[in-house]
Amino acid sequence: MGSNSSRIGDLPKNEYLKKLSGTESVSENDPFWNQLLSFSFPAPTSSTELKLLEEATISVCRSLVENNPRTGNLGALIKVFLSRTKELKLSAECQNHIFIWQTHNALFIICCLLKVFICEMPEEELQLHFTYEEKSPGSYSSDSEDLLEELLCCLMQLITDIPLLDITYEISVEAVSTMVVFLSCQLFHKEVLRQSISHKYLMQGRCLPYTSKLVKTLLYNFIRQEKPPPPGAHVFPQQSDGAGLLYGLASGVATGLWTVFTLGGVGSKAATAAEVSSPLANQSLLLLLVLANLTDAADAPNPYRQAIVSFKNTQDSSPFPSSIPHAFQINFNSLYMALCEQQTSDQATLLLYTLLHQNSNIRTYMLARTDMENLVLPILEILYHVEERNSHHVYMALIVLLILTEDDGFNRSIHEVMLKNITWYSERVLTEISLGSLLILVVIRTIQYNMTRTRDKYLHTNCLAALANMSAQFRSLHQYAAQRIISLFSLLSKKHNKVLEQATQSLRGSLSSNDVPLPDYAQDLNVIEEVIRMMLEIINSCLTNSLHHNPNLVYALLYKRDLFEQFRTHPSFQDIMQNIDLVITFFSSRLLQAGAELSVERVLEIIKQGVVALPKDRLKKFPELKFKYVEEEQPEEFFIPYVWSLVYNSAVGLYWNPQDIQLFTMDSD
Repeated sequence: MGSNSSRIGDLPKNEYLKKLSGTESVSENDPFWNQLLSFSFPAPTSSTELKLLEEATISVCRSLVENNPRTGNLGALIKVFLSRTKELKLSAECQNHIFIWQTHNALFIICCLLKVFICEMPEEELQLHFTYEEKSPGSYSSDSEDLLEELLCCLMQLITDIPLLDITYEISVEAVSTMVVFLSCQLFHKEVLRQSISHKYLMQGRCLPYTSKLVKTLLYNFIRQEKPPPPGAHVFPQQSDGAGLLYGLASGVATGLWTVFTLGGVGSKAATAAEVSSPLANQSLLLLLVLANLTDAADAPNPYRQAIVSFKNTQDSSPFPSSIPHAFQINFNSLYMALCEQQTSDQATLLLYTLLHQNSNIRTYMLARTDMENLVLPILEILYHVEERNSHHVYMALIVLLILTEDDGFNRSIHEVMLKNITWYSERVLTEISLGSLLILVVIRTIQYNMTRTRDKYLHTNCLAALANMSAQFRSLHQYAAQRIISLFSLLSKKHNKVLEQATQSLRGSLSSNDVPLPDYAQDLNVIEEVIRMMLEIINSCLTNSLHHNPNLVYALLYKRDLFEQFRTHPSFQDIMQNIDLVITFFSSRLLQAGAELSVERVLEIIKQGVVALPKDRLKKFPELKFKYVEEEQPEEFFIPYVWSLVYNSAVGLYWNPQDIQLFTMDSD
C-alpha cells in the first residue's frame, strides 16, 4: 500500500497488516517489524475516531484471532515491544525520536488487538494466545507462559519510570490506556468480577512491588494536567511534498502504512475542549479508579485501594506504621488544588469522594484548609445544575457534602466565609452571602427538584442529613436562606395535606367498592411525615443552639407562623413542636406590644432584643442531630459499574462497541 491511499477502507488490504494477521509466522527478529511499526498519523483522541479505526481493522484483528494459535505472531509482536522498552528510558534521555516513535506504534497496535481479543473470547483463551509460540499448529513452549504478566509489569514500569516529555507523552497515554483495556473484561460480564486473571497478575507476583509507585504516578498525572504537545511537534518535521503525514526518514521504511488514517478523515474532526485538555490526566484518573475498585482477592485486600487510603502529605515526617503496606507521600496542596479545579467531571468528584471517605490523612488536611470555598463551590455548582448532570454525579457531590458536614469545624467555618456575586446562581441576585447560607440554598433547591422530578428517597435522605448536621452551627443566615428553609417546610406541608386528603377520599371510596385496589397512601403519608419531622428537627436544632445568631430565621418563622399551627397537636410532631411553638409565641407577643405596621428593620430589631430576654431554660433539649455517611454493604455492586460507565463514556482514547457491553444495567448517561 503506497502513500497515495486515502481511504480507511484500504486498511484490511494493507500488506503489512495482512502479514501480521495471516497464516505465516513472523520471527521477532524479522525486519518486517521495523516496516510494520513505521507508520504515522495523529493518535485518535476520541471515541468517534477510535470507532472508525476499529471498524476499519476489525477483519484484520479477527483474522489474527483465528491464525495466532498457529503463527504466534501476537506473542512475537509483544516480544518486539518488550525488547524495545528496555531501552526506552535511555532513548528518552537521548531524544531518540525514531525509537520512541516505533515503540509507541507497537504498543498502539497491541492495545487495538487486545480490545478485540478481550471482546471475542474469555480470559482463559486470551491467556493461551499469549503462550502460543512454536510454529507447529497448536503447540506452545513453557518459557512464554508469563508473557502476559511480563507485559503488565512492563506497562507499569513504562508509566512510572519513563520521564514525561513531548516525545514520550503519547506512549505514556497509550500505556495507561492499555492497562485499562487489560482490565476491561469486566465490561463483558453482567456481574461484578471477583476473580480474574488480570486481577491476579496485578495483585500478586511481579506487579505487586509497583503498586504504590503506580498509584502515586497516576495521582501526579491527574494533578499536573499536562496537555499533549502540538501535533507533529514532538517527533519529526513533516514532509512538504504532499504526502503530509509521513515522517522524513532517510531510511524510507515509512512507506505509507496507515497514512490513510488522517487522509481518510479520522483526524479531521475538530476536537472539543474536553478532548484536548489532558488525555494523560484523564486516562490516569480512570485507571486509578478502576484499580481502586477492583474486588479484594480471596487471601489479600486490594493493594491499590490500600495505597489510596494510606498515603500521606509530603510535609508529614511521621513514620509509616509497619502494618500499612504500599504507603507513599504526595503533595497534598497540589492534589487539593487539582481536585478543586476538576470537579466538573464525574471521575474527579468520584476521586474526591474516595479520598474523603477512605483516607483520613487527606480528610483531616482538607477540613483544616482555610480556603474550603474553592472545593465547596464547584460541588454546589454541580448540585445547582442538577438537570444537566447524571444522577451518579449528583449523588457523589451530595455525599461529599455529607462527609464534610460531619465535622463541626467545617460547619462553623463555612458561615465565616463571605462570597460576592455568585454568577451561576440565577434565581436571585446574591451580592453577598456566606458559604454556609449558599450551601443551604443549593441543598434545599436539590430537595425541591427531587420532590417534583426524580422523587428519590435516598437523595432526600442525604440532603436532609447534610442540613441536619449543619443546623446546630447555623450562623447569621442570609434572609433568603431563612426564607427558603420555611418555604421548603411550606411545600412539605401542602404535600402532606394533599396526600392526607387523597387517603381520606380513597377510604370513603373503598366503602362503596371492594373490587378496586387502593393506592398505598399510608406509605406515602408515612414518608412525607418523616421528612416533615426532619425539617422540624432542623429548625428546632438551630433555635436551641444558635437562636441569637439567626434573627432572619425567627423573622421567617413569624411571617409564616400559620404553617405550624396544624402540627402543634399532631401526635407525630407534638414533642418537636414545643420549642418552635414557644419561640413563635414569645416573639409574636413582643411584636404585638410594639404596635402595628412595623418595618422589616424594626421587626428584626425587636427580635434581636427579644433573644436576650427569652428564657433559654424553657427550651427543651433534644439529642444532637448527627448523621454519618455509611457505605452500602456491597459497594462494589454500585461503584464498579459506575467506574466502568465513566471509562466507557470517556471522550479520550478508548472505544468499545455498545452492542458487546453487558455490564451496564445502570445509567450510562
